[in-house]
Amino acid sequence: MEIAIVGAGMAGLRCATRAVAAGHRVRLFDKGRGPGGRMATRRLTAPALSGHGGEAAFDHGAQYITAKSDGFAAQLAAWEATDVVARWPAAGADAYVGTPAMNAPLKAMAAALDVTWGLEVRSIEPSGGGWRLPDVSERFDALVVAVPPEQAARLLAPAAPQLAELAGAVRSSACWTVMAAFAAPLSGAPDVLRSEGTIGWAARNSAKPGRAPAVETWVVQAGPDWSAAHIEDAPETVTAALLTALAERLGPLPAPLVSTAHRWRYAQSPGTGDGAIWDETARLGLCGDWLIGPRVEAAWTSGDRLAALIG
Repeated sequence: MEIAIVGAGMAGLRCATRAVAAGHRVRLFDKGRGPGGRMATRRLTAPALSGHGGEAAFDHGAQYITAKSDGFAAQLAAWEATDVVARWPAAGADAYVGTPAMNAPLKAMAAALDVTWGLEVRSIEPSGGGWRLPDVSERFDALVVAVPPEQAARLLAPAAPQLAELAGAVRSSACWTVMAAFAAPLSGAPDVLRSEGTIGWAARNSAKPGRAPAVETWVVQAGPDWSAAHIEDAPETVTAALLTALAERLGPLPAPLVSTAHRWRYAQSPGTGDGAIWDETARLGLCGDWLIGPRVEAAWTSGDRLAALIG
């Protein structure tokens, strides 16, 4: 079949990889400028960084990857063998990170697929037993929607109201993330902090394997309750609050060379337990971590299961 996949994150890319291996022709469409999504790496520039390499990089979404299933463990082993991921003991004995950035696994998968970046699919239409995407003026035999549930609900509502209702019932938790670069290492600080009051997670990003930064970089993520309570705060306010919280844990901080905040409105979904959804009659499928749980492995597994259902 000719299959269109909306969303080229971990779930969409895994579904596409397996579908192509099964003999289908697949095109993916993603509104992002390149591989990343919630596994993205953010690069900041500022005059203060001119003497420190010119920029600072931060894994500001997913922080690490673990495997519980044999299938995904084999995938991690294959990525490790090709230097796409590396172990990061600071986050746990079974923790991996993409190298040289968290989006490395997505880049590796996307390189072998037909992906159109920078194109947001805003509508879908049934067409002759298949689907048409007005935004790309093409008809496909089958359609896969691999985006967060809130976005899936809006896209599906006109053409697949029952699936839209399922997706619309899921509520993702938000996450405020602050990125800050310092001229020198924060002495005495561990590489990872977990659940420290306002902070849900903080990590010395520059300590991850495969990085070669000229500056000390930190990622500080607020917990879900704090993020929800401050979801509409200005980024500057959030930056100040989370760096203050970090200072309360580590001691006084030097002035950062650069800092900013990013709001993930759809950071984590609780998981519906469906795994993946395939409507054979409509030739319409759904995959994503929101159908299993808030882990990178869940997204990969959901895409893998959907491809198996498609056949």
